[in-house]
This record gives sequence, structure tokens and C-alpha cells, in this order.
Amino acid sequence: MLHLRHFAGRSTLGALLLASASFAVAGSLILATSADAAPLAQASSTAFRSDRLSVEVVGSGPDVILIPGFASSREVWRAEAERLKATHRVHLVQLAGFAGEPWTHGDGPFVQPMADELARYVRESGLERPAVIGHSMGGMTALLLAQRYPDLVGRVMSVDSLPFFSAMFGPGVTPDAARPFADRAAAGILAADEAGFRAQQGQTAIGLARDPATRAAMVEWSMASDRQAMAAAIREVMTTDLRPGLAAMTTPVWAIYASDVDGGAPAAGADALWGREYATLPGARLIRVDDSRHFIMADQPERLAEIVDRFLTD
Repeated sequence: MLHLRHFAGRSTLGALLLASASFAVAGSLILATSADAAPLAQASSTAFRSDRLSVEVVGSGPDVILIPGFASSREVWRAEAERLKATHRVHLVQLAGFAGEPWTHGDGPFVQPMADELARYVRESGLERPAVIGHSMGGMTALLLAQRYPDLVGRVMSVDSLPFFSAMFGPGVTPDAARPFADRAAAGILAADEAGFRAQQGQTAIGLARDPATRAAMVEWSMASDRQAMAAAIREVMTTDLRPGLAAMTTPVWAIYASDVDGGAPAAGADALWGREYATLPGARLIRVDDSRHFIMADQPERLAEIVDRFLTD
């Protein structure tokens, strides 16, 4: 859960806008309880095998894929999945290396291979153009999936995520310019001792969620993640720029972002940043959620649920 506020100064906007700001928890799996859904969930947990991700399925109906973010667990989406499972078949993704999920790839690439495995999951599971919702780094992954595999994705929702994370440093920043910051972020993750790392996570969590329980959970979630996986992911997230591919996208995209006058991102700054970074995406629908920090699903769950429902039925 190392946050880039350490490399971008003490900007409260920078503290919130991250594709690198999610965290991870290893929670017990909650499978669907209905007679029809239970066999489906069990089949999903055994049929698909990958060393990049695992997927839990609950409910039945149109398909929705939920992707967590950096160092995050699928549990970040649990409440929303439990709500949606009455009307949708929900695919809860867990990324390898995060929240106790094994990581076997050292400092190799993270985001692109994971997106490729998601595409394989969609194909092998026979999903028909599912909706894909991702938080933070998961939102960036959803955009990447739609850019590389447009025929596989029906629609995308990115939750507090930018197509180029390092744009938070300024409008003229390039992937090459961001690389030194990315290297420093990765090195900091690898170098910190456990006590220092835990203290850092606790301090950072304050800027990412208003909800105290969520803050406490974040610390434990990130501590369960593999440090090499985190370092590899943060380096790639900070230097991946999806903006050049936005103009050619035909997949409908909703970009949801947070604003919080008390310790989060000011509304005007958030509006300007999201408007600028998604400007070339045809038909992009931008929706600001006020009184929320980065973890919108924790700080404003009812508001996000309302937006998700409109997104799925629009």
C-alpha cells in the first residue's frame, strides 16, 4: 500500500488519485447461497487455472467482472457482489501476489499478463461481452482489457482510476519521465522493514478512506501481499499510459471518481484532472462522487450502488 504521496509531495489530490492505491485482504470466500448459484460458484473455482489470478463466481444472470486494485483483495468488492448476485452472475477476481495469493513471477511484468489472463478467462468461461468494473489499478486493467480485446468486453467502469496514473504529477509527464519515481516507489516497497512498512500503511490509509474499519483492514490487506509483486505492479502502473488508445475505443466507458473536501481531493481539481485525462475517449461518462476518498465503495456504498445499477442497465 505504499502511496505515491511520498514521491509527489503532500498534495491531498495526489494522495487520493491512484491506480496504485488499493490494498488487499485475504478473506474467506462467500459463495452463492441459492441452489442454482452454488454449483456454478464451485465450478468456477475449479475449472479455470492461472498463476496470475483466480476467480470466484456468485449469483446468476448477466455477467459482471469485478477487479480489485493494487495490493487489494476481491473482498473490497464483497458487499457489492452480494448485492448484485440476485440479478447478475458476478465474477470476483483475485490477482496473484496480493492478499496472500501466491506470486511466482519475481520482478517480471504484472499488468499486461494479468489482462491477457482475464481475456482467457472470458473466452474459456464462455462469457458474452461481460461488463467489467475495476477499482484503481483494476480500473486501468479494465481499460487495457477493452483496448486489447474489444470484442470480449461489453462495457467498462473505472472507479477512481486514470488511464495514466502518473498524470497526477502534471499534464506534461510522460512514462519516461515517471520512470525514476516508479523505480523509487518499487525500491521503497522492497526496502522497508515490516514494522516501518506497517506504520507507513497505517498513515497512508487515512488519506484513502473515511471509514475507520476500512482503514484498519487496508493495513492488514497490504501486509499479506508479496513485496516483489507489489514492486513489479507499481513500477508498471506508473509507467503505463493508455491515453494514446482512448480515441479508438468503441467500448462504452464510465469513469467514477471521488471528491472530499475534508482530507481528500477538492471537487474542482478532481473535475479538471478526470476531464483532461479522459478527454479523447469518445462518449466517456464521468461521474464525481462527493464526500468520498479513494475507496468509494467503502465511503459511499449506496451512491456507488446506484451508479453501478444505472451503468449495468443503461
